Amino acid sequence: MDNAIEANELVKTYRGDVRALQGVSLRVEPGTVFGLLGPNGAGKSTAVKILTTLSTADSGEARVAGLDVARQPARVRRVIGAVGQKSGVFQAATGSENLVLQGRLYGVAPL
Repeated sequence: MDNAIEANELVKTYRGDVRALQGVSLRVEPGTVFGLLGPNGAGKSTAVKILTTLSTADSGEARVAGLDVARQPARVRRVIGAVGQKSGVFQAATGSENLVLQGRLYGVAPL
C-alpha cells in the first residue's frame, strides 16, 4: 500500500538564495494523524505548498496518495483537501469557520 504522503530530499530555494527546504524527507502512512511542527522559517509552509501542488520543488520528489505531485498535479488536487489557516476572503474567520466555508464551496453540509 502506498504511503499517504511521501517526500524524498525536497529542496526549495527562493530569490536571494533563501533556502526554504534542504533535503526534507518524510513518510506518512495512510490513516495516520500527522503534525508538521517547527519554528518560524523552518519550511513548513513551503513543504505544504509543494505537497498540495501550489509550488514546485527545485529538486527531490513527492507523492501524495501514490501520485507524483510534479507530474500529476491535477490528479493530486482531485484527491486531497487543504484549508489554509487564513482565508483570503474572510480574514477574521476562525479555523472552524474556514473549514465550514470550504466545505460549503464543495457542497459538504456542516455537521
